[in-house]
Order: sequence, then structure tokens, then C-alpha cells
Amino acid sequence: MRASKNGGFTLIELMVVVAIIALLASLAYYNYSRYAFRARRVDGQNLLTSIAAAEQRYYTNFNNYTSTITGSSSTSLGFSSATSDRGYYSAVAAVASGAQTYVLTATPAGPQATDQCHNLTLTDTGVKGQSGNTSNGSCW
Repeated sequence: MRASKNGGFTLIELMVVVAIIALLASLAYYNYSRYAFRARRVDGQNLLTSIAAAEQRYYTNFNNYTSTITGSSSTSLGFSSATSDRGYYSAVAAVASGAQTYVLTATPAGPQATDQCHNLTLTDTGVKGQSGNTSNGSCW
């Protein structure tokens, strides 16, 4: 008489399946986080380009640039905040002596702080740059 075999999985088979799922999940999370950094970078790019447009309007009226981004005075650009819409970047404007050139810098904040591009920059001549590396895609 033969003994009937119970159906089911052994512990080793189950552990192999769990290990495969864990490996796939870790690869998916890594790729998602890299994508999320690139997607959030647009927030800083939009902030810098809107400040640059305001700087050009200011230059048209006063024949110089200003380093004051926020405020309602005539010497400011009139932004209510130097932080991007979604809060991933904050900006500063550095105006050279004579107020004829500027460099805008967007510093990442919150979950974007560990982005490999680090600070995004934009100059009055339209030169775009970053202080980090571009191993996770183009920073601009």
C-alpha cells in the first residue's frame, strides 16, 4: 500500500519565492527613487526660470538686476516666497557688482536634498548648471 503525498510547498520552495520577490522589489524601488528625483527636479527648474523672467522684467524697468526675490517693494521681484511650488527647492539670487549680471541658485530641500545634481543654477546669459553630477540623467 502506498502512502498518499500531501500537496503543498516545502519551506525551501517558499523561501526561494520570497527571495525572488524581495530582489525584484528592491530593483523596482531603486529605479522608482531615481525616477522620482528626476521628476521633482522640474520643480526647481520652473522656480529658476520664473525668477529669471522676473529678473529680465526688472532689468527692463530699472536697467539693473536685483538680489531681492521676495517682498512688495519696488526693489524686489515681488515673489511671496523663494520656495518652489511643491517645496522641493528654495532659491537665492546673487547679483554681481554693478548689478548687470546674476546667478540664480536653487537648493534642494526635503526628500530632494539627496539628489545627485545638488544645486541647480541659472545665469543671466541662460547658462544652466548644477553643483553635483549627472549620473541620474540630465539635471536640466
